[in-house]
Amino acid sequence: MEFNMKEVGFSTELPYGRLDVSGNEEFGFRPYQLLVSSIAVCSGGVLRTILKKQRMTFDDLHIKADIERNEEKAGRIEKIHLHFTIVSSDLDDKKMQKAIDLTTKNCSMVQSVIESIEITKTFEIK
Repeated sequence: MEFNMKEVGFSTELPYGRLDVSGNEEFGFRPYQLLVSSIAVCSGGVLRTILKKQRMTFDDLHIKADIERNEEKAGRIEKIHLHFTIVSSDLDDKKMQKAIDLTTKNCSMVQSVIESIEITKTFEIK
C-alpha cells in the first residue's frame, strides 16, 4: 500500500475506492477506527465462515465494539470488547461459544495484536 499526504492526513487508492485517513474525523477515518474495524470485521468474517462450515444457519450477525484507550500513553488502545448478536433458530450457547473461541485462533487481525491489546468477546443469540 502507498499513502499520499493530503493537507490533513493521508490517502490511498485501493481497488474498492479511495481511503482517507486523518487524525481529524472531518477529513477521514481515524487510525484507531480502522484498527478496531479490522479486528471486529475480521472476527465477524471468521465467525461467519465457521458457522457456515459447521452448517449452522443464521439470518443476521451484528458486531458491537467497545474500546478502552489509555490517554496517558498517546491514546493507546488497551482493550477491545466485541459483542456478537446472532439471529438464528439453529444455534445454542455451547455451539456458539465454541465458534467464538475458534475466531480468536483464526482471525489474523486478532492474532496480530493479541500480545498488546486485550480482546474479549461475548455473544447473544436471538
